[in-house]
Amino acid sequence: MSERIAKLTKRVVDAAAPNAERYVIWDSALKGFGLRVEPSGTKTFLVRYRAAGRKRFVAVGRFGPLTPEQARGLAQATLSEVHMGHDPAEERRRERAAITVAELALRFLAEHVGPKRKGTTAIHYRSLIERYLVPKHGVRKVHDLSRPDLARLHLSMREQPYQANRLLAVVASMYSFGERMGLTPEAYNPASRIERFPESRRERFLSKEELGRLGEAFRRFEGDGRFREGVAALRLLLFTGARLREILHLRWEHVDLDRGLLFLPDSKTGKKTITLNAPAMMVLSSLERVGDCVIPGANPNVPRADLKKPWLAVTEAAGLEGLRIHDLRHSFASVGAGAGLGLPIVGKLLGHMQTATTQRYAHLDADPVRLAADKIGASLAAALDGSA
Repeated sequence: MSERIAKLTKRVVDAAAPNAERYVIWDSALKGFGLRVEPSGTKTFLVRYRAAGRKRFVAVGRFGPLTPEQARGLAQATLSEVHMGHDPAEERRRERAAITVAELALRFLAEHVGPKRKGTTAIHYRSLIERYLVPKHGVRKVHDLSRPDLARLHLSMREQPYQANRLLAVVASMYSFGERMGLTPEAYNPASRIERFPESRRERFLSKEELGRLGEAFRRFEGDGRFREGVAALRLLLFTGARLREILHLRWEHVDLDRGLLFLPDSKTGKKTITLNAPAMMVLSSLERVGDCVIPGANPNVPRADLKKPWLAVTEAAGLEGLRIHDLRHSFASVGAGAGLGLPIVGKLLGHMQTATTQRYAHLDADPVRLAADKIGASLAAALDGSA
C-alpha cells in the first residue's frame, strides 16, 4: 500500500483518483490523520496512532457524508482520547465482540440456572427473563444496559411489585454470572442500588376455627374417589410442613414408616429428611400402593402434576377462598412456633438452611419468660383460691 503526504483539503480529496491498489494520503497539518482510497473509489478518513507499542488504525468515516474539515475534527477528538490513555481501535473491537443481553440470558439459563436451580425456581427465572427483560432490552449489548434503563423497567412493573423485585434479583445474578465468565465488564451490574418496592408479607396462618372448617372439607371430599388422593396429599402438606413438590414427587421408596421418616433424595435445599408425626403416618398408611408414586397421576409410576382441582373444591367448601397451598406450610410453622418449640426446631422441621428464613415466625414464638410467669401466677392463684 503506497503512501503520500498532502494537506487534506476538499480539492485534494476530490482529486484523489483510485488506483489498481489502495493508497493513503496523510495529512501534513494533523499528524495521524489520513485518507484511504480504495481501487473501487471509496474514500475513508482514518486515524493512525500507537498504543501498547503497536501501530493502530481506526476509521473516522467516509468522504461524502463527511467533509474533510468534519473528519479532521473527529480525528482530533480520537487522537485526544489516545493521549488520555484510550485505545479506540481496541474499544471498537470489544464493542463488536460484546454479546447482547438476550445472548447473555441464554447462557445464564443454560449454564447456571438449569444445572444449579430447582425446577420451579428455574421456571420462574426463565419466565421473568423471557416476559420482561428480553422483549425490552434483549438486543442491547450487555454493557449498554444501564441502571436507569433497568430502573424504568422496574418502575413500569409497579402493579406487580413482587415480580418486579424478583426481576432485579434475576438480572443481578445474571450479570454476576456474566462477570465470572468474562462476558460482562468487571464490577458492572445495572441491577445494583435500585430501590426495591415494599412487599407485604404474604404468609397466612390458619386459625383454629379455620382449621376446623378445613378438616370438615377434607372429610367431605376424601370419600369422593376423584379427590381421595388429592386430599391425602393436602393432609400430608399440612401435617409435615413440606413443600408442594416434595409431596407430589414422593415415591414409596423414600418412605420409612417403621422409623417415621421420609428420605428425600432432592429438594429445594438438597437432600432432606422429614420426620413424620402420627397423623402424617396415618395418612400414608391409608394410601394404597399401586405404583412407585405416593400421590400418582394417571400413570401410577408418574407423579401427579398438581393439586388445583382438589384444592379449589376444598377451599370453596371451607370458605377459605384466596388461601394458597403454600399457606399450609406456614400454618404448620405457626403452630410449632406458637407452641414454644423454638425457632431452631421449627426451622429444622421445615428444612430451612438458614436461621434467618425461620425468623418470619419470630412474632409467633411463645415467650418462655411469659410462659413461666403465667405458670407461676396460675399456681399462686390456685393456692389463694384453695384449689392448689
